[in-house]
Amino acid sequence: MAGEPGHTCARGPRCMSDYQARISGPLMDRIDIRIDVPAVSAADLIRPMATEASADVARRVARAREIQQGRFESTGAKGIGTNARCSTAMIEKMAEPDASGLQLLRDAAEKMKFSARGYHRVLKVARTLADLDGKPTVGRMHLAEAISYRIAGEGLTAA
Repeated sequence: MAGEPGHTCARGPRCMSDYQARISGPLMDRIDIRIDVPAVSAADLIRPMATEASADVARRVARAREIQQGRFESTGAKGIGTNARCSTAMIEKMAEPDASGLQLLRDAAEKMKFSARGYHRVLKVARTLADLDGKPTVGRMHLAEAISYRIAGEGLTAA
């Protein structure tokens, strides 16, 4: 409940960091997308929100999977259907970012001390985000979003 309105801990911020430290670094390094999701308030339930229909999301995801499947088939990679399943060498070729994206990735990897695994997982998520956008190239925007998912809960201010 740390950070939730109306909830406090006598130990302050240290309570949350001690709790999160229970999950080992190597385990966290294997989690590609980390998103802080606050509790839903009554006000959130009352006010109307514009949302994307589930069917629209499903169509976008299906299209991204078709793009990925086609990409892997064209390279002769058998048994690989998604970016998450491809090798590090393959993702480096398929998710080669544009110049500004590459600079962002270099800076983030240095500042956030990404492991080799973390670096490649950011590339895989960024390639998937580009596929969801229907873009042939991984851009700075895709990398920024993938990096934000990687570092959520680790102190976004450090990025």
